[in-house]
Amino acid sequence: MRENKTILQVSQLTKKFNDFTAVDSVDFSLIEGEIFGFLGPNGAGKTTTINMLTGLARPTSGKIFYLGKDYTANIKQAQPLLGIVPDESNLYEELDGFENLCFCAALYDIPKSEREKRAQNLLEQFGLADAGKKHFKVYSKGMKRKLTVAAGIIHHPEILFLDEPTTGIDVASARQIRELIHQLNSDGTTIFMTTHYIEEAERLCHRIAFIVSGKIVCSGSVPELMQQVQQDHILQFSFAGSIDVLKITRDFEQQFAGCALSLLNGNMLRVQSQQPTPLMPLMQFFDQRRMNVLEAKIINPSLEEVFVKLTGVEPTEMKKDEERRKK
Repeated sequence: MRENKTILQVSQLTKKFNDFTAVDSVDFSLIEGEIFGFLGPNGAGKTTTINMLTGLARPTSGKIFYLGKDYTANIKQAQPLLGIVPDESNLYEELDGFENLCFCAALYDIPKSEREKRAQNLLEQFGLADAGKKHFKVYSKGMKRKLTVAAGIIHHPEILFLDEPTTGIDVASARQIRELIHQLNSDGTTIFMTTHYIEEAERLCHRIAFIVSGKIVCSGSVPELMQQVQQDHILQFSFAGSIDVLKITRDFEQQFAGCALSLLNGNMLRVQSQQPTPLMPLMQFFDQRRMNVLEAKIINPSLEEVFVKLTGVEPTEMKKDEERRKK
């Protein structure tokens, strides 16, 4: 990544719909060359934020700066800087892939010979060369998403905005989209992406912001966010056979004050504490109760645990909400 060049600066950005505040005084910046993830449940304000940043919605208050210039009053003037991939495709069903890309390029006044060259190159780069002459309406969901990403970058924007890029598509297509995002970023494209897939953000993003009910509750790099729960020490044990955790809980709490014991499934236990717990006393405790330990390991906190701790939102419920919305 290039160092310390701020390409987008957002200050106290707010959007209200009558008495409802969809986005509430958010502040963040985007550094040139990075992938910035915007995570939150359905209705948190992710899409509304992208809409304000790209000129599809007017902020109630706050400021938006691109490359140090205030574009708040007229985001349309910043359009040449921006590539936009909405959560639903905005391409034309009756045009084929090649025609769609050429049309999008024409909107940016790219000469015909150049836009046709770029369109063909993108179709090949995105694995859509064979589908280039097929109508967009016959494309699969994954193919539609890939062509929409291609359309978003045909004018070589400074920033690419991706709104839920892998929602509602099959696993193989989602993997291809993630690979494309990584490659685009490696080639120098700065990316702002919303997602409700925490593992996707952890895999792709250099920095992440969590937004809940219109407010950013925290932001930072993945290691920085991990520090939020690093005070917890976790040991995980696998046993031969099932475990009656209720039978041992009372003795365990008396012997290991400050440790929390939880059952993960029929034969796995997790011990969590704020202070490091020596392994041997735990092993002796289990051995005395004829609990045969197959494996003991230290568990490092995941970004999912950070998200749950800071937001109170369960990722499984977040995914269900988003998938229901997409149906």
